[in-house]
Amino acid sequence: MRPSRRHPLLVPALLCALAVLAARPTDAVERRRDGGNPGISAQVARLYEDAAVATQQYEKGRQEAEVQRARAQRFEALLDRERRDIAVMHDDLGRIARAQYRDGGDLPLTAQLILAGSPEELMRGQQVFSQANLAVNNAIEKSRRAEARLAKDEAEAAAAWQSLEQRNVELAGLKKDIEQKLEEARWQLQGQADASVAAGACRGAVRLDQPPTPVAGAWVTPVETYELSAGFGSGGSRWANRHTGQDFAVPIGTPVRSVGAGRVEKVSCGGAFGIEIVIEHAGGYYTQYAHLAAVTVDQGDRVAPGQWIGQSGTTGNSTGPHLHFEVRVTPELGSSLDPVPWLAARGVPLG
Repeated sequence: MRPSRRHPLLVPALLCALAVLAARPTDAVERRRDGGNPGISAQVARLYEDAAVATQQYEKGRQEAEVQRARAQRFEALLDRERRDIAVMHDDLGRIARAQYRDGGDLPLTAQLILAGSPEELMRGQQVFSQANLAVNNAIEKSRRAEARLAKDEAEAAAAWQSLEQRNVELAGLKKDIEQKLEEARWQLQGQADASVAAGACRGAVRLDQPPTPVAGAWVTPVETYELSAGFGSGGSRWANRHTGQDFAVPIGTPVRSVGAGRVEKVSCGGAFGIEIVIEHAGGYYTQYAHLAAVTVDQGDRVAPGQWIGQSGTTGNSTGPHLHFEVRVTPELGSSLDPVPWLAARGVPLG
């Protein structure tokens, strides 16, 4: 008879996974305060932060679900083994019962007294009978314990898995809700930017509460996450000659960063670049950030590497949300360099 094996650590592992997902993604964000009326620019920035936290926790929950799914498959294999062990116990009970019947275990005591040839034979028969009864009782009790343990393990595993799946559904719903609010706020921000460009007057700097992000070097990319689109020197009907910068495809409202330390040379609205910022850096270089939806600095401000200077948009001569980034040797159009090797020479390769 094979003993039934219990694996008590697997079900608690499923239950402990739920604790990882206990905190709502917006809790940390809800504790932040911007002070005063933050406006739509700050609302977009906050929603970006909310969406990032929600996405991280959703992905963490999804990955944990994959781990638990693999554990659940292993656990199901263990449960199958327990079921087979119980089946073996049932077979053993059947064999014991059949053997007891063949050996006369079903005869009443009076019949055994009549049929016994001697007191010694009667005692031996009674001893065999007691041992058989004890074996049967032990086997029955062991089978009952194994069946109860199996039922308990199955119920706990099912409850843990259901809770994990429910939490992931909640995280997915919360993530979708934040992303919907963010999309609505993005286009409100773009509407304000379009109005400013049409009027030819910027709204002025909107000071945003930038979360602390360590910058490893003296130079960074102008946006943290992106896809490269139109490159320097490419042709097309949208430009009079050749494309003068590198485009980064990013959603409206994405925080735009100064690629290095410098001073804000110009903030302007209107024209082909829409809302734009030009920053002067050491060595006689200038960087331009165009088609913005909002600015967070004023002309003359000193900026640090990675500091937020605005939010991306699609103002001016733009066919969709993106950041147009240029490197120049003068503040004006017409003196641009290819930004990709320029950044790479400063330890910032664009992937």
